[in-house]
Amino acid sequence: MFMNGSVLFLFMLGAIGYLAKNNSLMVAAGFLLLLKFTGLDAKVFPYLSSKGINLGVTVITIAVLVPIANGAIGFKELGEAIKSPYAWIALASGIAVALMAKGGLSLLATDPHITTALVFGTILAVALFKGVAVGPLVGAGIAYLCMQVYNFIK
Repeated sequence: MFMNGSVLFLFMLGAIGYLAKNNSLMVAAGFLLLLKFTGLDAKVFPYLSSKGINLGVTVITIAVLVPIANGAIGFKELGEAIKSPYAWIALASGIAVALMAKGGLSLLATDPHITTALVFGTILAVALFKGVAVGPLVGAGIAYLCMQVYNFIK
């Protein structure tokens, strides 16, 4: 009953996470398996599908803002940072990534089957190369940008 393809796939991903010593992948696969086994998947999966990326971005944003909240970074540090060429590179990179992610959202909305390749690429990067699974949205943005360049050249 429970051992359908998705359950086996999640077990496999959990095992890959274990072998690769990737706690995030193990926790994610385990959490989804728990939802499936408790029957909560029918209620929770649609919510996670529609709001999961926003929730993840919010959690990451909270983590990034903690040094501001605890006083480790303030206006003094901001003033010092803008004197650095690296800070300007980081600023430009942040803008570029956000704009690419915006294109990625439109790609995922108009071409959802591309999500499979992006998720698989993210899983490979996490499991085999010790990457961090924040990539599907940025990956979609990079894919969108590359597709636009390809269409322009073609």
